Amino acid sequence: MEVNSKCGSNLPKVIWKVEVLKAVDDAKSQSKDDSGEISKVTWRIQNFSRIKDQKFYSENFVVDGNKWRILIFPKGNNVDHLSIYLDVADSATLPSGWSRFAQFGFAVVDQIDRTKSITKVTSVHEFHRTESDWGFTSFLALSELEDPKRGYLLNDACLVEAYISTDRTEGLISRQLILETDSDKHKTKEADCVKAAIDNQKTVKTKPVEITTPSPTQPSCQIVAFEPAEPTEEDIKTFFTSLESELSSSDTVFSKEEAKEALAKLEEALNMTPTNFYDSGKFSSLEKTFKILATFDCSSTTLTIEQKNELSVMEESLKKLANRTAKAVEDKSRLTEKESIKLKITRNLDHNLIRYKEVESEVKQVEQKLAALLAERKGIFRSSKEMKMELEAVGKECAEFEANAKAAEEEERTIETEWGRMKDFISSIKGNI
Repeated sequence: MEVNSKCGSNLPKVIWKVEVLKAVDDAKSQSKDDSGEISKVTWRIQNFSRIKDQKFYSENFVVDGNKWRILIFPKGNNVDHLSIYLDVADSATLPSGWSRFAQFGFAVVDQIDRTKSITKVTSVHEFHRTESDWGFTSFLALSELEDPKRGYLLNDACLVEAYISTDRTEGLISRQLILETDSDKHKTKEADCVKAAIDNQKTVKTKPVEITTPSPTQPSCQIVAFEPAEPTEEDIKTFFTSLESELSSSDTVFSKEEAKEALAKLEEALNMTPTNFYDSGKFSSLEKTFKILATFDCSSTTLTIEQKNELSVMEESLKKLANRTAKAVEDKSRLTEKESIKLKITRNLDHNLIRYKEVESEVKQVEQKLAALLAERKGIFRSSKEMKMELEAVGKECAEFEANAKAAEEEERTIETEWGRMKDFISSIKGNI
């Protein structure tokens, strides 16, 4: 399946492809499941720097009947690295208690030199409701991703590859498998088409040709004439992959000087720790080193046949050690992630404990204030009840005093009348004396 989804000018343009490979390594031969299928997902994201979302999901794809998708954090998941995860696409709709297993690996392809691609793989992992995604938080440093001298962002396009299998055989997917996916052991029909086109150009001098991917009904490649055009990145990559295959089968003989240089490179690599050697991605660059040491003219050196055989064994050992280192790095990474989660939960618990004590203190203060208010309310009730009883008693007394007051007013008028009569009498006799 290949999808070319064109968005607006300010949005990323995505080219999408899903292929099914056959595992051919030692792990496959030991698998109880004789299918050994590995799904390869190619996800080319153009206008990568224009992605504004913190999270960016791929299209859904199906492996062994299960829906998956790739999740990336273009600016990192709280780290200064590109973060990549495999996510269960339909986890929200799955029934309670669901789980599924998968092993997988990712590659951010160096589009200038594929051997310098950054790759990481996991062992078989169980996905479930509380852990529906798994992958690498620190996959590729943003400084390296954005380095214009590297090929991880070529013309602002990032090429991400994912390799997924539900086969539980450990080690089915390896870094070497990812880097050699386009070799003779794993090349696709598209690569066959390119080789056919190259062979055709060697023997027939005609117009340039365009390579088209054959449809399911076409048994062979179809070559169609077209006007000259700029080659695509896929054309360039496929051409050099085919060229590498042709050169690897040639009978080139290397000199003593080249052998010395190869030994120096091998010594430099072995002076690194296994972890740093794995992270540096140098193993693929040593393939030529081993090839030189295996094919140069022995008569010009003191290197014995036995030593050359030991070098061949060493090459295989380095492959296995690289895979074992990858697993060790992944196991340590898992522990680091779990410890980070543990630390985060512990900090949250510390915060909750401190807040609980603060709230408990505030509750006690509120309870004390409430008790005081309740006591004050009772006091107000008692005094108000006493004043009401006193008011009622005074009201009864007022009725009696009101009658007396009316009689007193009448008495005052009688007294005033008598008083006036006496005053008038005195006035009347005053002239007779």
